[in-house]
Amino acid sequence: MIEIEEKTQINNDNNTIIILKPSGRLDITTAWQFRLKLQESISKISPYIIVNLSEVNFIDSSGLTALVAGMRDADKFKGKFSICSIHPEARLVFEVTMMDSVFSIFETEDEAFKNN
Repeated sequence: MIEIEEKTQINNDNNTIIILKPSGRLDITTAWQFRLKLQESISKISPYIIVNLSEVNFIDSSGLTALVAGMRDADKFKGKFSICSIHPEARLVFEVTMMDSVFSIFETEDEAFKNN
């Protein structure tokens, strides 16, 4: 089971931005739950998503796959998908897999919000 904090904010363009903040491990045992949450949020609330990874200390290929799927879903709905505050222990996975060049990654949630 993965804990996912969710909040919404309205940006200057009057778009609803969903901020999801999972905590713990984003791996083969939890990635499907996170994927479902992303799908539900994008299809029912808004395709503008920020994923705050400050509380995710481990991510594997299943977690990355869930993030890529979320990004594709947001694109389908003409939204925007950003990642922010990647935990130092998880950052290496993004760099080694070169996923840091695939995603819009920001240092802080505020930065991500301003660019959404």
